[in-house]
Amino acid sequence: MIFNIEYETMPREALESIQLRRLQATLSRVYAAVPFYRAKFDENSIKPGDVKSLEDLQRLPFTTKQDLRENYPFGMFAVPMDNVVRIHASSGTTGQPTVVGYTARDINTWAELMARALSAGGATRGDIIHNAYGYGLFTGGLGVHYGAERLGASVIPVSGGNTKRQVIIMKDFGPTILTATPSYALHLAEAAEEMGVTFKDLKFKFGVFGAEPWSESMRREMEEKLGLKAVDIYGLSEVIGPGVSVECHEAQKGLHMFEDHFIAEIINPETGEPLPYGEAGELVITSITKEAFPVIRYRTRDITTLNPEPCVCGRTLVRMNKVSGRTDDMLIIRGVNVFPSQIESVLMDIDGIEPHYQLEVDRKDNLDTLTVRVEVSEQIFSDEVKGLQQLEHRIKTDIKETLGVSAVVKLAEAKSIARSEGKAVRVIDRRKI
Repeated sequence: MIFNIEYETMPREALESIQLRRLQATLSRVYAAVPFYRAKFDENSIKPGDVKSLEDLQRLPFTTKQDLRENYPFGMFAVPMDNVVRIHASSGTTGQPTVVGYTARDINTWAELMARALSAGGATRGDIIHNAYGYGLFTGGLGVHYGAERLGASVIPVSGGNTKRQVIIMKDFGPTILTATPSYALHLAEAAEEMGVTFKDLKFKFGVFGAEPWSESMRREMEEKLGLKAVDIYGLSEVIGPGVSVECHEAQKGLHMFEDHFIAEIINPETGEPLPYGEAGELVITSITKEAFPVIRYRTRDITTLNPEPCVCGRTLVRMNKVSGRTDDMLIIRGVNVFPSQIESVLMDIDGIEPHYQLEVDRKDNLDTLTVRVEVSEQIFSDEVKGLQQLEHRIKTDIKETLGVSAVVKLAEAKSIARSEGKAVRVIDRRKI
C-alpha cells in the first residue's frame, strides 16, 4: 500500500518543481533567522536569491555535525523557542550532543513521513505495531509512535529494555509488526528462545529495522530467526529522525527517499565534489520543509548510492542503497579501508556463526592490529578444539581474501558478547585512547 499516492508516485518534473520552490523558501528563512547560515552564505558570496535551479544547490556550503555541536544547544534553530514544541538530542557518545527542535507543523510532517515509511514496510491500519525503539531524547521511539497513529494502526509503546516482559507482551498481545534496531530484535529472539517462545509461532509479518547499519547477510539471519520479512528504514535526528527513506516490502531494492521533503546528493567524501547517480559516495541531505531546525547540505557521513529509476512498487522517488558504512567509522587497518558491515557480511556467510560480533583495533609496535570476536552456536562451541581451530582459520582466510586485511579471530560462546538495548557497539578502537 502507498500511503500518499500523490507525492510518492509524482512525475519527476513535477517533483523537482516542488523541490525548487521549497528549497528557495527554506534558504530565505535560514538566511534571515539563523546567524550561522547567514555568515556561511556571506562567506561564500551567495544569497538565497542566487539559487534559481536545483543545480545551484551545489554552490552552497556544507553543514557538518561539528557545526551543530558548536552551536549547541539552540543556535541552529530557525524559529523562536515559543514555537518549538519538541526537543530531541543525539546520545553524544562521540562528542557534544546535537540538539534538534520541532514545531507543531514539523511533528505533523514527521508523522506523515513515518506513516508512509511504515506503510511501505508492510504495515496497515489493521496491524498492531510492537515498537521496541527507545523513547526519550532518541528520535526512534516517538517517530515510529506518531507514524503508527497517523497510519491508524495500533501501537504498543514498549520501548527498549525489560526484554522478558516484551516477550510476554508479544506472546499475549499478538503484534504483527516489529520495529526495533536489528541488534535488539535479535536479542529479543534469543530471550524468547530462553523462555520457550519461538518467534515463528508469534504473529509478526514484517519488521522495520534501522538506527544502525545492517547487511544483506544480517537480513537473512533476522528473517530466519524472527520469522518475518525484514525492511530497512533510514533517518537521522539531525534531518528529522527515522522516516527519511525506507525500503518497500514489495521490491526491497533500495530505500525510497521522500524527496518532497528532502533533497539528496552524493559527494566524494574527500573532495566534496558531486557524484552522478550510481556512484558510491557520502550522502548529503538538505531539508526543505523543516521549520524549527532546517539543515542545508548536511554531510551525513553515510556511504551509499542513489538510483533515480522508478520502482516496481509504483513509487517514483529516488532510491538509496543500504548504507555500506560511514566515512567516520571507517577503519584504516595498515592502509586498508575496512567497514564493520563488510566484516559482518563475511561472518554471516559462514554456518554456525551468530550475528553478534565486535571488532577490536589496537596498535602494537607501531602496527595496527584487528581482532574479530564473534559468537558461535552452542553446538559448535562445544565441539572438539580441532573443529574450532578450523572455523577460526576459515573466518581469518575469508576476511583476508575478501577485504585484504589480516585479522586475529577469537570465537566466543553464545551470548557472551554484551548486548545493547539500542545501537550495538560494534567497534572498540583502542588506538584513540
